[in-house]
Amino acid sequence: MSLSEKQKMLTGQLYHATCPELQAEQSANRQWMLRYNSGTEMHSQARHGLLAEHFGHVGDNTVIRPPFHCDYGYNISVGRNTFMNFNCVILDVLPVRIGDDCQVGPNVQIYAADHPLDPEVRRTGLESGRPVTIGNNVWIGGGAIILPGVTIGDDAVVGAGSVVTRDVPAGAVVVGNPARIRQPAHGQ
Repeated sequence: MSLSEKQKMLTGQLYHATCPELQAEQSANRQWMLRYNSGTEMHSQARHGLLAEHFGHVGDNTVIRPPFHCDYGYNISVGRNTFMNFNCVILDVLPVRIGDDCQVGPNVQIYAADHPLDPEVRRTGLESGRPVTIGNNVWIGGGAIILPGVTIGDDAVVGAGSVVTRDVPAGAVVVGNPARIRQPAHGQ
């Protein structure tokens, strides 16, 4: 039995995002984003309810300020007491997990979506993804970019404008492009 394009996507294999099933899900997600982002006078409980309706998980007291953009929504899990500022983007073709008590600055971009390096394969329209995991009590400065497959450990800090290309140890401070450890984790 062959896998559907969605099943391939969800298992990290190469897939075509232009298949009818994924196109329909992207269309539904665009409608959800319109509701979420246009409710300027929306009460915080109503906005949280929209997140809970659409995300894989959203914890209590989590706030995501609009505008917010994502690919599907159902691959996003956010813990409790997490705050994401204006204009964040999450490309969630595979799971993106954000822990409890995180602070995410404006214009942060988190990419689980990836593309083949081989130009011939890329020309076919195939793409893939790798999950992203952000631990508890992480602070991500404004304009940072988190690339596919990255894990950021608990209590880490990502400096504003940094491009995170590899895993960040718990408690470390990383800055720059590519992000490098400026301050090692406590006890190292």
